[in-house]
Amino acid sequence: MRTRKQTREEESGETTTTSPAPSSSTTPTVVTISKIEGPTASPSSLSSSLSKRDVARSSNARQSKLPQLIQFPLVALLSLSLTALGYTLTWEHTKGPLVAYARPLSTWADWGVVMGWRVFELALGWFGDYDGYDITALNLLSHGPLLYLLFAFYEAPPASLLLILAIETIATYVPFRLLRPLSIAHADPYHVPNAAIVTDRPIALLTTLLAGAIYSVTLFFAYATYLPSYLVVYFTSLPSIESAHEATYVGLLPVTLVLGFAARAFIFTPAEASADPTKKEVDDFDPASATLKETVRWNFWGWSLPTKVVIQRTVLLMLVSGADTFLQARFTLQGVENPGAAAWSSVWVLAAAITGLGLGAVGNV
Repeated sequence: MRTRKQTREEESGETTTTSPAPSSSTTPTVVTISKIEGPTASPSSLSSSLSKRDVARSSNARQSKLPQLIQFPLVALLSLSLTALGYTLTWEHTKGPLVAYARPLSTWADWGVVMGWRVFELALGWFGDYDGYDITALNLLSHGPLLYLLFAFYEAPPASLLLILAIETIATYVPFRLLRPLSIAHADPYHVPNAAIVTDRPIALLTTLLAGAIYSVTLFFAYATYLPSYLVVYFTSLPSIESAHEATYVGLLPVTLVLGFAARAFIFTPAEASADPTKKEVDDFDPASATLKETVRWNFWGWSLPTKVVIQRTVLLMLVSGADTFLQARFTLQGVENPGAAAWSSVWVLAAAITGLGLGAVGNV
């Protein structure tokens, strides 16, 4: 958009006088305007400037008006309160059907471990600068393994498990959504770098299928090798392990595709939205003059920005899904011992690692 100031400057720069300098104050001066140039900015540059303004506007919007000192405590309080309220109102349909296999938190140490991890998980999301969509995807990937365990081996009602997942999702999404607006990648994906990739539906479908297939194959591999023996020995209250022997690649897809969709949203989309395809990266590293510290840092962390995002989020997903699955299995189910909980959580840690590697490879193509 042209301003009046720009128009006046162009007019003054392109005017020419057709008469000599006046010899007296009474001699008139004739001014002729040869032409007025049109806008010199191309549509692409205007679009780029608009995109930069959108990003800046989104960055400013992320600054909450509340004091930073109380933002995270408020997020944690809201999340824990919503969780308690949800389970209180729906106990008959959520916790009630699972009483036969539930392990009550009978000591303060058990309460401290479970609640402490819950707060720590929220802290990772908040101080990691994740928005409501990110934390929702991470929540699904961390709670999905236990819910699948209850469905496949404890014959828990699917309606109860879906209601539990809804309560956990709302309890994490709402506090983040209230206190932190969505990132530009989620709020306006059409104005981010690599928007053509981020908003392309076939690519979204294929990456979801890829991530879901990785989860499916990883779980099937665990069923075919070490997992059944751990389920028999270290899950003493398990009614049956028939589901482990009857599992197939295709039969696991309805569950793993949901996890694949969440993994794509958590890893692939933010990584692609962080790269600017119009700006070539400049390598400032000089091996001849670099110190040992700079050389080591470059060799281990001299990746492009999208690759760094993939690595960071994959490591976080491995940590959260592994620890959350272990703690939930160990402290909320009867008869589960440490080796059994570790074996079950290892499946999802491995699946998260391979999924991050696969999605990162797709993004680098």
